[in-house]
Amino acid sequence: MLTGRKIIIGITGGIAAYKTISLIRHFIKSGAEVKVITTQNALQFVTKTSLESISKNKVYSELFSTDNDYSTEHIAITDWGDLFIVAPATANIIGKLANGIADDALSTSLLAFNKKVYLAPAMNSKMWDHFAVKKNCAYLAQNNINFVEPAEGFLACGYEGKGRMAEPDEIFNYILKDLSTAQVFSKTKVLITAGPTFEAIDPVRYIGNHSSGLMGFSLAEAFAEKGADVTLVAGPTNLKASHKNIKTISVISANDMNEACIKEFPGAHVTVMSAAVADYKPEKSSSVKIKKENTDSLTLKLIPTPDILSNLSKMKKKNQILVGFALETNNEIDFARDKMKRKKLDFIVLNSLKDEGAGFRSDTNKISIIDTTGITNFELKTKKEVAEDIITKVLSLIKRN
Repeated sequence: MLTGRKIIIGITGGIAAYKTISLIRHFIKSGAEVKVITTQNALQFVTKTSLESISKNKVYSELFSTDNDYSTEHIAITDWGDLFIVAPATANIIGKLANGIADDALSTSLLAFNKKVYLAPAMNSKMWDHFAVKKNCAYLAQNNINFVEPAEGFLACGYEGKGRMAEPDEIFNYILKDLSTAQVFSKTKVLITAGPTFEAIDPVRYIGNHSSGLMGFSLAEAFAEKGADVTLVAGPTNLKASHKNIKTISVISANDMNEACIKEFPGAHVTVMSAAVADYKPEKSSSVKIKKENTDSLTLKLIPTPDILSNLSKMKKKNQILVGFALETNNEIDFARDKMKRKKLDFIVLNSLKDEGAGFRSDTNKISIIDTTGITNFELKTKKEVAEDIITKVLSLIKRN
């Protein structure tokens, strides 16, 4: 599993730094190559000599050192590495990463790294429970940073509580397990829609909705991390997909999205339609801005936009999986079931605006997955976690087939 892998291990200034030597040994014994980056404070707890002896590589600890192999060492080492693990990860480095601060060798390297990152936090329990740390961790998790949760127990400061860094073998096994499932969608083509659509009234105004696109982008990143070749058809949004396996097609209107999906759908093994497509558009769109002073009132005649899900369901082949979303305000389950049946979906993901934290422009979602066998209800979670639940359901269908 790890033979030939290039692992970067970051160490920050915490008492748990001494345990990281064992973690390095785990990776070396598994056939990986390891390079270490430390903060200056980390070297108060573990020496360069020990780290270099175990890793068989130079330790990178200063941005501008004559010992560095390159003048831009933070770029060279991050180009080299396949994975980046920070253990222990203090509140300080978590805060720096969450806020884009790069002021030493480790924080600069983290910002230059665009592959998989794991953090193993270690700090006093009061710090771990602090609202700023919780906010930073939640933000990083939403942006595909992986956390190996700290354990409960006696802390070096004399407290007892949550904050101990997970043991080296636990960290190693967590990463090994994560990597073993990372390619379950290898050679699988996935089509995902995300965000709103905008239907023009004139060059300035439009009909749209409050969708941010985060759910669809979270799904795209999660599928891509597991080896899928993802095509993301995204309506107007400020989000950008970061994974190299994601091809983004940017669209504006429902017509644009319909055309893109019809083109891409025949080659997709799995399609997840999470976009909030506008149901109606103006029958006529003005080519110039409609001036308010020219009229006392404005009447728009609206006509339906293309029903993209229905169009795709007519094209669906036996070996394709088609998943829809339903956002409802009343009679949620009945409406969702009806939509699933009419549009021949393998399952539908239901969220209700009645559930706090499950609406538009939220980092969280609360869903129910409905198929012909019944309903599975989930608790309020981050959209990254919701994406994993949806992927688990897709996997169960693939295995069943």
